[in-house]
Parts: sequence; C-alpha cells; structure tokens
Amino acid sequence: MKFEKPARTNPIDRQTVIGKPHPRIEGPLKTTGTATYSYEHDAAPNPACGYIVGAAIAKGRISSIDVAAAKAAPGVLTVVTAANSGLVHKRGFTTARVLAGPDIEHYHQAVALVVAETFEQARAAAGLIRVNYARTDGAFDLDAARESARPHDSQPDVKIGDFDRAMATAAATVDQTYTTPDQSHMMMEPYATIAKWQGDRLTLWSAQQILGWARRDLAAKIDVPENKIRIISTYVGGGFGGKGSVMSDAVLAAAGARITGRAVKVALPRPLMPNNTTHRAATIQRIRLGAGRDGRLLAIGHETWSGNLRGGGPEIAAAQTEVLYAAPNRLNITRLATLDLPEARAMRAPGEAPGMMALEIAMDELAEKLGLDPVELRVVNDMKVTPEDPGRSSATDPQSATSQGHKKAGGRPFSTRELVRCLRLGAERFGWRERNARPAARHDGQWLIGMGMASAVRGAPIMPGGARVTLDAKGVVTVETNMTDMGTGSYTIVGQTAAEMMGLPLDRVVVRLGDTDFPDAFGGGGQAGAATVTAGVYAACVKLRDAAARAVGFNSADAVFTDGEIRSGIRRVPLARAAQAGSIVAEDKMEYGDLSKRYEQQTFGAHFCEVAVHAHTGEIRVRRMLAVCAAGRILNPKTARSQVIGGMIMGLGAALMEDLVVDKRVGFFVNHDLASYEVPVHADTPLQEVIFLDELDPTMSPLQAKGVGELGITGVAAAVANAIYNATGIRVREYPITLDKLLERLPALA
Repeated sequence: MKFEKPARTNPIDRQTVIGKPHPRIEGPLKTTGTATYSYEHDAAPNPACGYIVGAAIAKGRISSIDVAAAKAAPGVLTVVTAANSGLVHKRGFTTARVLAGPDIEHYHQAVALVVAETFEQARAAAGLIRVNYARTDGAFDLDAARESARPHDSQPDVKIGDFDRAMATAAATVDQTYTTPDQSHMMMEPYATIAKWQGDRLTLWSAQQILGWARRDLAAKIDVPENKIRIISTYVGGGFGGKGSVMSDAVLAAAGARITGRAVKVALPRPLMPNNTTHRAATIQRIRLGAGRDGRLLAIGHETWSGNLRGGGPEIAAAQTEVLYAAPNRLNITRLATLDLPEARAMRAPGEAPGMMALEIAMDELAEKLGLDPVELRVVNDMKVTPEDPGRSSATDPQSATSQGHKKAGGRPFSTRELVRCLRLGAERFGWRERNARPAARHDGQWLIGMGMASAVRGAPIMPGGARVTLDAKGVVTVETNMTDMGTGSYTIVGQTAAEMMGLPLDRVVVRLGDTDFPDAFGGGGQAGAATVTAGVYAACVKLRDAAARAVGFNSADAVFTDGEIRSGIRRVPLARAAQAGSIVAEDKMEYGDLSKRYEQQTFGAHFCEVAVHAHTGEIRVRRMLAVCAAGRILNPKTARSQVIGGMIMGLGAALMEDLVVDKRVGFFVNHDLASYEVPVHADTPLQEVIFLDELDPTMSPLQAKGVGELGITGVAAAVANAIYNATGIRVREYPITLDKLLERLPALA
C-alpha cells in the first residue's frame, strides 16, 4: 500500500480500541519474570559461554598476545582473537572494528573472547591472557580539539541573511557557551547474545532495537549473506539508541559459535559497557541570540562542537534550532573533532536532547534581559514555515539526524504545529502565573523555590514498514512483524491496531514481534517505531479485510468489521466463518509518497518544572514536573505516558547527575558502572503529569499518529536549569548542575 495523500476517514477513526489506555499485553510476563530476554532463550541444550577481554589502552597496537594459559584452563573451548576470527571489517553501523588487532582504536575495544563450558570458567581464563601493548598518544579532550574540528556533511552550515549586522543592531543579545558531558545509555539489560550455526545459517538471539540494521551490519562484518542470518529479539530490556545495531557481544558470539560448533552465549559485564560500546558525545555549544524590544528574534546562531572516532559522525545538537523559532538572520554550524574515545552514537533524542539543553537556557537569558516572561518570548517567536535554506542534511539514518525535516529544502509548512498551544496550556495547568520572576525571591523554610520551563521539539520520521496478519477458524488474528519492544508498548499498540481494523477485542489478537523471519517494520529508534509499525499493520489488515469479506460473499468495499462480525447491510456473519476453509494470511507494506517533502513533520511540547534548592547545602530537589505534548493521534495514552515520563526522568538525570567522566590522560570513561554513573532513582523522581493534546496529523499515515517517546526528554534539562536559576539566581551553563557549582554563590535567606 502506498500513502500518497493526507489521510481520510477510515476504520481507525472509530477508536473503539485505538486511543484507549490498555495495559501492556505482555505486562504479566514481565512482572512475573517469565518474559524471555535474549540471554535466557533455550537455544541449545548445552550452550557455551563467552567472556570478552577489553583493551587496556586507548590508542596504539598490540605488540603480542599470549593466550596459551587461557586455552589450557579448565573448560576452555577456544580463544577468539583477530588472528583466528577473520573479523576484520569496519563496515556497518559502528565505525570501529569490534575486535582489535593489531591496532587499538579505543579503550576496552575487545581484544579477545574466551569461550568455555561455563561463564565462571571463561571469566577465570580471561584473566590468564597476557597482552603487551605499544601505546601511542591519543586525543581525548574535546575542548583541546576544537581548533582542529571540521565540518561534516550530515549537517552543512546554514547561513541566512546578515547575521553579524542583526546581532550588532539588536536591542538585546545573548552570547554564551554551554557544555554537555558524555553520557551513557545505562539500560537495565546488558548487551547480550546467543549465537548458533546450523550449517551455513546463523541464528542470533540478541538484544537489538532495529533488526534490519542488525542483520545488515552483522552480515557486513562477518561476510555472510543477509539471507543466511536470522535475528530474534523477543524482548529488549531498554536500549535508548545504544542497541541500534550489533555490538561486540553479537559479532563475537557469532565468531565463537562458528569456531567451536557450539551455541555460544555472550553478555557484556556492566563495567565493560560504557567503553566497549557507544555513548552520547559531549558537546560545546555557542548560542547567540539577538532580539528587538518586543522580543522578536532578529538573529539566532547555534554553533556546536562534538567529537568521535575517525569515520564517525557529530552530535547534531544545532539542527532543531532551524525549526523551532523564527528569525530572519540565521547561523547554524556543526563541527566534528576526531577523538580517540569509544564511539559516539545515537542516544535518546540524538541532537535535540543536548541541543535543547543549551538553546532553552539561552532563551531564558534573553527573556530576562528583555524583561519578558519566558513563555511569552517563545510564543512571539513561533514560526509557520521552515527557514529557506539551500543546504540541508542528506542523512538517511533517523537516529543520526534530528528528523526527516533536516533533509529537505526550507520554506515548507508544518504538517501540524501546536507549540503555542502546548506552552499556553502548560503554563495554565502548572500555575506559571505564581512564579516570581525575581530570582531567589521564594522560600520554603531552608529551601529556595523556583520554577522553570522550556519548549520541546523532536522530529517525526516514518519509515516503510510491513506486517503479516493471519485470521484462523477461531476468529483470532495473529500479527507478525519484526518490530521490537524495549518496554515501549509495541506489543500493545500493534495489537490495538489490528483489533481496531478487524473489529475485534484486544484479547482476540496475538502479537509476535522481534524476528527477522517476519516482515520488516524498521524497529524501535529515532521516534519512528510506533508510527511505522502501526501503518504497516494497517496495510496488512486492509488486505485481510478484503480477503475475509470476499470469503463470506460480501463486497469488501461495503463490509464493516465490528464486534467480531463482518456486516454488510442487514447481513452479518462471525469473522471466524471467513476462515472455516482454512486460515487467511495477508501481508503488505506501507510505503510513502512525497508528503514528508511537502510538509515539515515534527512533534512539539512544553516542559515545566519546580525545584527546591537547599540554601545552605546546595542540594537540589525537583518537586514536580509537567509535560504537554502534541504528537498526532495518541495510540495508547497509558503506554505513551510511560514513554514521556521515562524521557522526563532521563532529562532530569541529564540536568543533575549524568556525566561519563573522561580520564584525559589515558583516554577512558572512569565511572563505568551503575555505582559511579549516577542516574535518577525513585527517590529522585517528583510528581509528574503528562497532557496530550487532541491532535491528528493526516500527513503521517492513515493512523495520523507520530512517535512520542523522545519528545519526553527534549527541553527537560533546560527547564530544570531555568528553575534552579529562578530559585537561586545562579546560572549554570555546564551540565550536570551539581551542588558544588552552586555552593559558593548561594544567596543568603532573607
């Protein structure tokens, strides 16, 4: 099916199942511990276990590696190194080779995999491997590398109008630099894989977000045709972009299984994950704003610097600035430095999350200079069309670019844009009028109280995606698609879509996800998953409806599917009767015309936050948070809310805690476990409220839905930072905002 014109009325609009807050259909499995994750599959009766040895230097070469003692250790089956693996390819999702040798490209890059009968034997033998290195100097400091940073084709420079002149003549200006640190995904489930060969065919049970990418990249790395690889990822225990494609666990498990002829299980220990896999890159951002007395922006400039391994891409932190606020004179510059740190890649809302951490503080700084309310400043700078600009990103990876909107020419109208409504409603519901604009003016005992807010934006990409649906003689519909579920609610919204289309209750639909033997539906990433997979299910169900109607002698154009029946005029028959002669199978894929080129497709929102800062210790407590989101049709308010509050919590962590600290002398992340890399826990999580606007976007798909999970994080950290400033009068421009950055400047209580 091809979607070429804006959506019209269709069965989804009934919303008897779609749009309802159904609990997750896999919830009982997860809450009882019976959901089967990748490392837990019964793939073989006697699987071997692998343990990865990481490089002890950040840059250099392996002079020698002695694995004799390890091979002789009890239970050891093999030791995989560059010498016997054949895995020398750098193609695919990740820039670096997953197995070092002889060159070392970053700290904890895998140098060996020990495969043994048990995990304990593999781990013990790994300690017997002796590696001699020839260390060379590396670049580990982003600030020091700024001068050598270069443009990158994923985000060409944007220069519109006379930026310098507009800044020079503006009534009020801001020119500040903000920094965000490296961050780790720190998902609950580690990277884990079971690999099993059957002849020349490889099956992986692996924690992957996007199975099509994983198969593509694994095939490139081990020189096996894609059609010889099957990847199963029934459940994923969190990913946030970090499981966007195969990492060392998957590739080395495949190598170990090929050498030993056994199924091999590999899971990365937590301390190995931050340095061995990927992370969000640190940024340095210079933001310049110039406005007239009325608050209207005359100039907006956003320059960013980030670093990566050779061949990697930048953190496109300035991209969202192109589509958020209007200004006739614009400067948007992205620079990438080569660093010898572990690879930087996509993390929840890549680009927007760190970019908004800076931009939305700068907007508050401008509001204060103008004496304007921060909400009103954002309202007056709302835009109706994208800026005209001939140079746009040509990226095709929705996780490495902020959205499809940054691949197209400017001057397009937004498909929907409810930013102002989000700001207004949020201010009303949060009690924004109670905010005292004078910093440090509100106290509660020993606590300084402040309010802050920020806009939110995140692209709304949608990818071609398909599904297979089967109606059986019991009237049960089974849906199969290789979409994944990272705790996002994919099982439930897929089931709701099929139930709505076929006129069934949700308990009459079986959902099977996460298998490359199923039709491709892109997967979970880039805020594209929900919209993509449900459109594919819709397309397949249209075919199934047609076949089922014809099977009972109805004209499919007139047939109505409702309450478990097919109806036409005064005639009605049970849906199950259509499959009495045998199950009916239908498969289709939703593809798209040029609507995404004609319209700028984005999601918008507003975040509000209240904090308390202790006047003597500088301790920061977030008291309450509100998110107002406009993201097309909300397919399931319960699972969508869960995604948004998860993003809000992650944004809170980015504001106050998360900092993957670099040892700039030797080039590795020091705090590489959950004991020292701090993330918010229940005690840190305040009262959270989420409001979804009643919005439809007919340019997206017949469901008129968009993604929402990454919108929940963008702007949150800045809202927290702005609230801290309102509480204390201390402006912190270096994240995270820890109490040591406040202590010496805390105001005295009146």
